[in-house]
Amino acid sequence: MHDLPAAVREFVDATNAADTDRFVAAFTEDAYLNDWGREFHGRDGVRSWDHTDNIGRQSHFDVVSMAVDDVPDTVTVLLRVTGNGYNGTGPMRFRVRDGLIASLVIG
Repeated sequence: MHDLPAAVREFVDATNAADTDRFVAAFTEDAYLNDWGREFHGRDGVRSWDHTDNIGRQSHFDVVSMAVDDVPDTVTVLLRVTGNGYNGTGPMRFRVRDGLIASLVIG
């Protein structure tokens, strides 16, 4: 397995530390997040999603695997999620730009 990109590692670590500011800072200003068709834009959107679906639900992530995508700077990470919201294992596709998460598509 390849090493996780630093921004993706920060996404996981900030979630597990319940640090919203650190979590949001892992994304670009113009970030795009799609959670099974629900779309969020920019860091304000990321913060909103974090509150309703991630740290706000006491999520904890464990990395199961990672695959490098054919698209440059893109990886798909299989995460095991536990907490007071979604519980289970699912794919998250990250595109990194300038060391930050520019796009995250869940599902």
